Amino acid sequence: MLHPLSEKLKTYMMKIPVTVLLFTSLSLTVLESAAQFKLPKLPTKNNTAGVSSDEAGRGIKEALTQGVTTAVLNLNKTDGFFGSEVYKMFLPPDALKIENTLRKAGMGAQVDKAILAINRGAEDAVAYAKPIFVDAVKEMTFADALNILKGNKDAATQYFKQKTTEKLIAAFTPSVKTSLDKVEATKYYADMVNTYNKFPTTFKKINPDLPSYVVSKAVDALFDQVAKEEANIRANPVARTSDLMKKVFGSKI
Repeated sequence: MLHPLSEKLKTYMMKIPVTVLLFTSLSLTVLESAAQFKLPKLPTKNNTAGVSSDEAGRGIKEALTQGVTTAVLNLNKTDGFFGSEVYKMFLPPDALKIENTLRKAGMGAQVDKAILAINRGAEDAVAYAKPIFVDAVKEMTFADALNILKGNKDAATQYFKQKTTEKLIAAFTPSVKTSLDKVEATKYYADMVNTYNKFPTTFKKINPDLPSYVVSKAVDALFDQVAKEEANIRANPVARTSDLMKKVFGSKI
């Protein structure tokens, strides 16, 4: 015999439409299935693969320091300029007439000595460039570093040119002059020019001043080397010699 309350419940259930009962049953089944299925976690701010501004700044500075060091080492050695098809210095453009005249007069050896000494002077002087570049790297802001990281493949090199060229030339000139004097390049070049100027057929005298020409060519060579190293670091994971550089240049900011 059913309890009076059970009788009432039975009577109530009989009055509920079948469609409602079916919907309720289906809903319970869906909920049970959903409870067993684990949705993947959405990424949060703390587990993104990007790098912070601080990391980007330090990574860029590491890369630039590496690039500068490589550039200097590639040029600051015997035949770094003289043995290079790209960077070898010849006489200044306004001295080409001198070269031709002296060679025709059987004085080619004097010209060759001057050219060799010019390149040796540049090779020696390049060593003085590293601290100048390094100081420029240290002065770079994090905002500058982020712009470089997001910029074109030569963004760092262009930044260097815009920010340091004048200072670099001003600081580099005394070093170049000292180096040229050290290897007697100034003497050889001056002797060659003075010899030419004494010719009776020479109406336009040539200024034997050499350092400014060598400074310009040496700075261009350094920037070219830095650009090549920058492109290498951006494109070649093997060139990223620290974990920080690998993280910074391997990220997609």
